[in-house]
Amino acid sequence: MFTKAERLISIRNLRPKKKEGFLKVISIFSFLGITLGVAILIVVMSVMNGFKTELTNKILGLNPHIVIQSNGYKIEDNFLKNIKELNSNFKISKSYSGEGIAMNNQNAKGVIIKGIDSNNEESLNFLKKNTSQGDFKKIKMGHAFIGAELAYDLNLEVGDKINLMSTVFVTTPFGGFPKQDSFTVGGIFNTGFYEFDKNFVFLKLSDTLTIFDKAEFENNIEIYLNNPIKADNYKAMIQNLNPNYFVYSWSDFNKSFFSALKVERNVMFIILTLILIVAAFNIISGLTILIKNKTKEIAILKTLGLSNSSIKKSFFLTGFTIGFFATFTGIFFGVFFALNIEKVRIFLSNFFNLEIFPSDVYFLEKLPSEINISSIALICIFSLLISAMASIIPAIKISKMKTFRALRYE
Repeated sequence: MFTKAERLISIRNLRPKKKEGFLKVISIFSFLGITLGVAILIVVMSVMNGFKTELTNKILGLNPHIVIQSNGYKIEDNFLKNIKELNSNFKISKSYSGEGIAMNNQNAKGVIIKGIDSNNEESLNFLKKNTSQGDFKKIKMGHAFIGAELAYDLNLEVGDKINLMSTVFVTTPFGGFPKQDSFTVGGIFNTGFYEFDKNFVFLKLSDTLTIFDKAEFENNIEIYLNNPIKADNYKAMIQNLNPNYFVYSWSDFNKSFFSALKVERNVMFIILTLILIVAAFNIISGLTILIKNKTKEIAILKTLGLSNSSIKKSFFLTGFTIGFFATFTGIFFGVFFALNIEKVRIFLSNFFNLEIFPSDVYFLEKLPSEINISSIALICIFSLLISAMASIIPAIKISKMKTFRALRYE
């Protein structure tokens, strides 16, 4: 593609003389700009990918994949049988949840109270995986499982008493009062998902129905899939079986969140790409100055028979070489920092005494990162294209150069 003469001219251009020190500075800044841009893009995209993956895994681990609400109608056994016929691998359980208040002494906190079927193994999987204190098998009458953050806020430990108040009012001779009951803390779970550990209380299903004054037929049906990504497909099939029920998938409960995450990721990519474009302007400036300084040499090369095309290719190769090596240097540093981003976060937090990634804001205890080959390939291609465009623009001007004018005063 490039002849030996073109490569030789390019190499000589990349090693400017002492009197061309300013040109060397521009080349260095061009190299550093592209390297920095590529590295930052990879780190940011890796963190965004990791953030999405971690949150998706957390959400899938903490929530059912499909929820069927009765909507005032009794969920018939035939309906459940028809669901099983859609996929024999469906794991079905019963639950009920509602809003309430958890109280201990002078402390109170709004929570989601969820009842689970202690006789269903799938319902107990959550507590089995995440219980940090107590025995998950003790999800029985009069016992509650609470999150670690909620236990900290209310100063509770296993064996302590917790009062739960629902949104249901009981009529008494003295007026209406919220229905409430006292429970023993049977265990504490820790998912690492701050919002979940702070806001959820699990009870035995019968206790939950009692505190919310609900009948057994008003239970929700939860379905767990082997492949949660297909939840929306099965949701449509289940809805067609009986339109009287409300059917939700896990993505419905988090649609706005994931949409915002996708928009943020795309915007971050566009904004950070400006770093590469700014660095590309340095390449244009450097090559323009180089061509201006090499006017005499270019005229001599033309006189000796070197074609315009070869000269343009040699100067194009000069700029593209800077972009090429800067791109792959940026990929190296970007991947390195992406793999060690949590160590970097801890170091910066300790050094500056700042909380860089607060778990109460970002829902996760540590900064996630996921190297995505396709993202790296896209960044690499984009960087090389910008470098190529920045290199070819000044090189085109060489064809407009008049040899006799360049050598008039030589």
